[in-house]
Amino acid sequence: MIAAGKLPWNDKSGRFSPLKAISLIGILAPAALLIWRAVSGTLASAPAGPLGPRPITEAIHFTGDWAIRFLFISLAITPLRRIVNFPKLISVRRQLGLAALFYAIAHLILYAFDQKLNISKVAAEIVLRYYLTIGFIALLGLCALGITSTDAMIRRMGKSWNRLHRLAYLIAILAALHFFMQTKADVYEPTLMAGFFIYLMLWRIAHTRGVNTSSIWVLCVLAVLSSLTTAAAEYGWYALATNIPPAKVLAANLTFGYSIRPAWWVLFVGLGVAVIAALRQWQQGGKVGSQRSRAVRAAA
Repeated sequence: MIAAGKLPWNDKSGRFSPLKAISLIGILAPAALLIWRAVSGTLASAPAGPLGPRPITEAIHFTGDWAIRFLFISLAITPLRRIVNFPKLISVRRQLGLAALFYAIAHLILYAFDQKLNISKVAAEIVLRYYLTIGFIALLGLCALGITSTDAMIRRMGKSWNRLHRLAYLIAILAALHFFMQTKADVYEPTLMAGFFIYLMLWRIAHTRGVNTSSIWVLCVLAVLSSLTTAAAEYGWYALATNIPPAKVLAANLTFGYSIRPAWWVLFVGLGVAVIAALRQWQQGGKVGSQRSRAVRAAA
């Protein structure tokens, strides 16, 4: 029997946690969608099926995309809980980090199946292809973080645990680089993920330097800076790694005629965080004011 406190939808005291339950559903939803797409394609007996003409390749990309998404979401938990003053968010960080690990492992297993389970070939590909080497190192890092994520390991390692888990930021950089290199020409989503990571790192740098990172104006400045850096990163990637004229990419960032580029989404999300923080502060300020009014009336 599993102790109540160990169930993934319960908190440490064994009580049902709606926040952890929602997080768990969100984690399982992509896997359920992938399985449904695979099964529905088989049942429909369609040559291509919902996963396309190369279903394993599509599944490899799908699991890899979600691995990096969950990794970045897990890194966003600490800044977000401080910005909106919602400490309970920390309870889902481990879940999200483990989700990134499990999807990354599925990513590798599916790649092995794509190589007909020829382990020697898989190993050779990882050694010879730089982007696979980088991705594999990131996976090993995630494994190290996953193995040491239990409460027992946290107690046993003490301060060393914090030093080890700071590697999550290096792992995120490696994962983003792997994402860029394997995507090649169309780096829209890798750029988007990199932009969000830039925002997180700017927030962390500001926080460690004593800047009030809950300030609405500071959050707006971070949003603008991360947006500009994202545009510069996309321009630099196309200039160095592809034959696509980077001037066209820069022009695309200045118009919505074709699509909304990643830099703009980073700006919108960053400003959205500032708005949420403002609403949260207004709500909490109202509660404090009400409590003071009740205290004054009670004293009178």
